[in-house]
Amino acid sequence: MPGSRKLGRTSDHRMAMLRGLVTYLLENGRIETTVTRAKELRSLAERMITIAKVPSLANKRKAFAFITKEDVVKKLFDEIGPEYKDRNGGYTRIIRTGPRRGDAAEMCIIELVKDEKEAKKPRAIAGRTARGNRARRAEASKRTAAEAAPAAEEAPAEPVAEEAAAE
Repeated sequence: MPGSRKLGRTSDHRMAMLRGLVTYLLENGRIETTVTRAKELRSLAERMITIAKVPSLANKRKAFAFITKEDVVKKLFDEIGPEYKDRNGGYTRIIRTGPRRGDAAEMCIIELVKDEKEAKKPRAIAGRTARGNRARRAEASKRTAAEAAPAAEEAPAEPVAEEAAAE
């Protein structure tokens, strides 16, 4: 049920934080945050996009009452709203990225979905694919070994030339 997470904050603080996150998401198109914040943010962001699909004065006033920057409201009604005119919901995507280093909170990226082809296709984030860590480490060690081999052959030739020039 959306709107039932307290996120360890008072109601005023929680709403101010979520308003800021919605504003930042609509401004930049994607943000990195914790999974629980992203799940709360999703319902509010999708509500704002749904409001922006019908550019009436009442809807603009609703958006101005919630979003903290005027230029983001303009972008919402001029660009984002018309982009999702034929779509019924599902304007955002949450992609989990793993635990945060400091406190092991589950992190994710929440972003606006651009088109239907992209919405159905899973995306790799920061080099993550369906293959495991072992395969990535093996490829990385092969690349470093291949890069080190030519450098080792060239390294002795250069100092000898420099010593001959110095004498």
